[in-house]
Amino acid sequence: MAIEPASCPSLTRGRYAYDFCDTGKITPMAKMYTLGCTFTPSPIHAGGLRYHGMAPILSKLYHDGYMEAKAVVQTNVFEAATLFAKYESILPAPESAHAILGAIEEAKRCKEEGRSETILFGLTGTGFFDMLAYENYQAGNLNDYIPTDEELAVSMDRLPKIPGVQE
Repeated sequence: MAIEPASCPSLTRGRYAYDFCDTGKITPMAKMYTLGCTFTPSPIHAGGLRYHGMAPILSKLYHDGYMEAKAVVQTNVFEAATLFAKYESILPAPESAHAILGAIEEAKRCKEEGRSETILFGLTGTGFFDMLAYENYQAGNLNDYIPTDEELAVSMDRLPKIPGVQE
């Protein structure tokens, strides 16, 4: 299960297509789920997960149905991170906190269904470089933003057109 920010939903709302891997259109194109290399995410925190595309291998796995994806808002991510820090004494990086939120939601689902499942998530970094974001969350100054379909269409309509290649 991939957990991504609702403010930059490349898997859950993007298009599986060839796109440039950078905004300057210098790098080679790759087939990935993308919002378009011209997509400008909202100026919210969302950890380091504000990239317009998804890794090609994860995109292929998602496209072929081997994995699921879910988009979440950043205040829920920071709530999960704060809960994790309270019980585990580790302040997670916001990127990892997306996975923590997904794990917590899966655990709740298992409890509701009376099932016992193994839940594994990746804790890839600490939040020491994100203290201002945590401070803003605690003060109630983080806002959630979900782009409209119209906002996403602007950049996705600019995806490269490659003759002979269907999306």
